[in-house]
Amino acid sequence: MRIYPDIPIRRANAVAHDAATLAALVLLALLGLWVYHAVDQLTILGRGVHDAGTAVQDGFSSAADKVDGVPLVGGSIAGGLRDAGSATGGNVADAGTRGEQRVHRLALLLGGIVFLLPAALLLSRVLPRRLQQIRVLTNAEQVLATGGDDERRRLVAMRAAFALPYATLLEHTRDPIGDLAAGRYDALVDAIAEDAGLRVPR
Repeated sequence: MRIYPDIPIRRANAVAHDAATLAALVLLALLGLWVYHAVDQLTILGRGVHDAGTAVQDGFSSAADKVDGVPLVGGSIAGGLRDAGSATGGNVADAGTRGEQRVHRLALLLGGIVFLLPAALLLSRVLPRRLQQIRVLTNAEQVLATGGDDERRRLVAMRAAFALPYATLLEHTRDPIGDLAAGRYDALVDAIAEDAGLRVPR
């Protein structure tokens, strides 16, 4: 499989294009990570609510422990205090925990969206063209390989002379048809190979 053209300027362009695409993906990933961390810091609110609820519940439990030893009514009062702590502070602590989990999930969702949507859009525009270029280069390399066979070189030269635009032919030879008729195939083979982004070895 041929990934990059042989022609230096085309190779440089393809490498630069690939590098720019990778850099853009890395930048989008960093941006998504930043959004995730920025939103995830809001979990401190839920943590604060949880801690406040736990403190209230601990206060009721501590009071219950102190009155638990009082004869006759101590157990009932202690139970009431513990129930009150669970009903107030416990519910608040649970709400804080749920809020913290929701903010964490929201941070993951937003960070993923910030990365995935632009990355998918970028790749949908870049990847098909890049894969097409690789396919063309690979196919051209197979078709244009002459392997030192003069007959194959003649056929490739004919393909160049009859298929390439005149301006492209004239960049390589002053008389493409004359070269073909005289058996001078090198310039024509070079022309069609360069048009595909390759260099055919002599």
